[in-house]
Amino acid sequence: MSTHQVSMLFLALALISLSAYGAGALARRLRQPPVIGEILVGLLLGPTLFHGVISATLVPTDIRPYLAALANLGVALFMFIVGAELDAGLLRGRRTVAGTVAAASIALPFGLGAALAMYLYADHPTPDKAGFILFVGAAMSVTAFPVLARILTDRGMSRTWLGNVALACAAIDDVLAWTLLAVVVAICGAATGSQLLLLLFIPYVLLMVAVVRPVLRRLLGAPRDPGSSRPGALLVTVVGLLVSAFFTEWIGLHFIFGAFLFGVIMPRRPADTSPSSHVTAQVTGHIGQLNALLLLPIFFVVAGLKVDLSRMDGGDVLDLVLILAVAIGGKFAGAFFAARLCGIAARPAGALAALMNTRGLTELIILSVGLELGVLDGQLYSSMVVMALVTTAMAGPLLQLIHPMRAERPEPADEAPVARR
Repeated sequence: MSTHQVSMLFLALALISLSAYGAGALARRLRQPPVIGEILVGLLLGPTLFHGVISATLVPTDIRPYLAALANLGVALFMFIVGAELDAGLLRGRRTVAGTVAAASIALPFGLGAALAMYLYADHPTPDKAGFILFVGAAMSVTAFPVLARILTDRGMSRTWLGNVALACAAIDDVLAWTLLAVVVAICGAATGSQLLLLLFIPYVLLMVAVVRPVLRRLLGAPRDPGSSRPGALLVTVVGLLVSAFFTEWIGLHFIFGAFLFGVIMPRRPADTSPSSHVTAQVTGHIGQLNALLLLPIFFVVAGLKVDLSRMDGGDVLDLVLILAVAIGGKFAGAFFAARLCGIAARPAGALAALMNTRGLTELIILSVGLELGVLDGQLYSSMVVMALVTTAMAGPLLQLIHPMRAERPEPADEAPVARR
């Protein structure tokens, strides 16, 4: 790197971090998740406005490869945190409802998305039609677990029955969505690996669960003094997730799966310990702070630089309307009717369906993978980024309309809001 590139990179990082923080704060004041403001910053810095003059000035093309590398690191750390925060305890006593709602909220939008993909394929052809159809179906099926958790916390619903079921459904959705994406990547074939190397993934998962997980439990076990922490815990975690990300990228699957898997096998907090005192929570907290302030905002900007809405014509607008209809309608109908079949009253079922429509950063990551693999072209990628933004922004207001915040005490976490007979 030249001296000019280094200086411009530092300036760009400072501007990106400051802009993302300000946009996130503004989004909070408007009762929206911070990710809405951060995504908008990425779009505004892209070529949509003024034909890319802003992006060319603030983010010169010669430093974009370095920003892309930092963005990939941010995505890897984010996927690790998502995996580490998945809590199987959320399913306790709610397996039937959560499993049914999650399956329906994946199956219906996936089926509708696959049908839509057959229509879109004529105008957006790719080398692998099957991969394209599966990818669009998977992209329609996503629910963003982290954003949904933040919405529930902000509304004081995280400890209610509805909040716990929504989190459990989103957790199942996350696992199913990443599995579908892994299938798409395997079919399309990443440029970094051989198709035969993909066969190593299953024994790798078994190795991580059977060998690495017990080792981590010993290395990262709770310290004798509850107020202290293990000094090597952060190093072990960072090295482990990077090596895991390297392996899945090397075999041609994508680094996000390795980072996610390493998060999943991290030691869980025992029921009798404080959340903040557990080593995994401390490590994810340290990683999450740096990631949220610096690396993820870079990802939003890098993603936004690839979005160009200025070239949309009538056909592209029609595609966007169809994408929104399938994404919103499929997710809402699948979750709502499945919840009603489980005996949940109409209003809580509608609230659950509204929450399941939250996509956020998870959708952006999946779309970025699709663009990288050549499954999506630039215009379809841009339209689906708009879909991710709209579905995330509408979740909070729609939830307030269906399930208004009340002053009285919320329902207990173990009491289901069943329909009256």
